[in-house]
Amino acid sequence: MFESELFGYEKGSFTGATHRKTGLVEAARGGTLFLDEIGELPLSLQVKLLRLLETGSYRRVGGVEALAADFRLVSATHRDLSAMVHEGSFRRDLYYRVNTFPIHTPSLAERGEDMPLLTQSLLERVAGPRKSVSAAALAALQTRLFEGNIRELRNLLERASLLADGDQILPEHLVSDLGLPRPPSPPIDRRASFSLDEAVPLDELESRYVAWAAAHSADRKSLARVLGVSERTLYRLLRRQGEA
Repeated sequence: MFESELFGYEKGSFTGATHRKTGLVEAARGGTLFLDEIGELPLSLQVKLLRLLETGSYRRVGGVEALAADFRLVSATHRDLSAMVHEGSFRRDLYYRVNTFPIHTPSLAERGEDMPLLTQSLLERVAGPRKSVSAAALAALQTRLFEGNIRELRNLLERASLLADGDQILPEHLVSDLGLPRPPSPPIDRRASFSLDEAVPLDELESRYVAWAAAHSADRKSLARVLGVSERTLYRLLRRQGEA
């Protein structure tokens, strides 16, 4: 399916191929080809994309003629491709081919100062201009991790607008997927201590400590500063901990 969409296919190349199909590579000739979520591409298909980028040519499925490719590639992913390279789930040679000019798009957790504007814009789309968010609810949103980024925020606001009887969304209307309100993390307790009952590998020690520190901090920016890492790195560590 991936090959037929990307490269197209010849008539009669497989059952149901009643006509020649133009693939995305051919349709993008002289323009830009955008591949979303490239980190989800299986290894078996990564090599086909690499061959296309290396040789600048391709063949339609069922075809024998080599066709020249002429396009600018733009790809996107929410995954950490460099980590996937070290894990062996993403080809190193393909990584260096698609990572020529990387652009980091900050996650929602890294854009707390943008929350008022984003909240207002999304709320108008899902509920119209009649609804507003209280200051307390907005403060709760600014401390949320938002693993699902903008889609999670939209879902949360749409649900809150249905639960709110009045014109204003309150903190108790911000219901999580589990059906329970998700309050902001408590402030840092300087008297709290981190301890282990037994020796563990260093990577596990880091994961446990970051999870413990996040549970005792309500401000991701301040926590990142205390840990001596960027907010982006902190968010990646927390997401990795969540996936574990």
